[in-house]
Amino acid sequence: MIEICALASGSNGNCYYIGNNEDALLIDAGLSFKQILKRMEAKALDPKKIRAVFITHEHGDHVRGVRVLGKKLDIPVYMTNGTYAASFRTWKPVSYIAIENNIPVEMGLFKVYPILKNHDAAEPTSFRVEHRGYSIGVFTDIGTPCDNVKQHLKQCHALFLETNYDPQLLKEGPYPYYLKVRIDSAVGHLSNIQAFELLKEHAHPDLQCVFLSHLSAENNRPELAYNQFKSLEEKFLVKLTDRFAASELYTMA
Repeated sequence: MIEICALASGSNGNCYYIGNNEDALLIDAGLSFKQILKRMEAKALDPKKIRAVFITHEHGDHVRGVRVLGKKLDIPVYMTNGTYAASFRTWKPVSYIAIENNIPVEMGLFKVYPILKNHDAAEPTSFRVEHRGYSIGVFTDIGTPCDNVKQHLKQCHALFLETNYDPQLLKEGPYPYYLKVRIDSAVGHLSNIQAFELLKEHAHPDLQCVFLSHLSAENNRPELAYNQFKSLEEKFLVKLTDRFAASELYTMA
């Protein structure tokens, strides 16, 4: 059995849970330790099962809680050397284990693959987590999807996939011009349309479930993201994440 859940997904915090009956890991810790525990409790998830946390990049909504989380749970923190060096001083973990592109980290029945990607951070990664022949991907904060991302995404049976913005809302929205350009750039974020096209072309034939993730509060709407993917629902489940509460807990079939 594999259970997955977005404990938080959005610009105010990101944290993704992947676990089996005995062990679990977190991808990102962009919430306070207290909030992470609160959201795990709401889904009856046991923090004592967590064996490690993996960090995608140094932006606060992905890393601000990792220092306390690592200390309180006494678990290893995995990130690239570039991410550690660029992290804000008070967010840096006391210690960390360096990871490298496509070199897996084995942890019980889990094998975690770091995937270098295009994003405006020092050395950002996505992750694909293998477990007894199944793969779960966390693919957020991606500008232009590179071959590395595509190769790993097409192996996934479940996905947390970024649908950050609707192009029209971004264009007409309140953000300053330079920020709009950054979001829409090759090292920015995936729009609803870009994510849909990526999945339509590269989805695994046995993909079970996609969680639409990292939605912008200002430049997207849940119904817009969901409607973009509605035509694919005959092939796999499409679910939404939330910035203020944990998502549905999904059990892999």
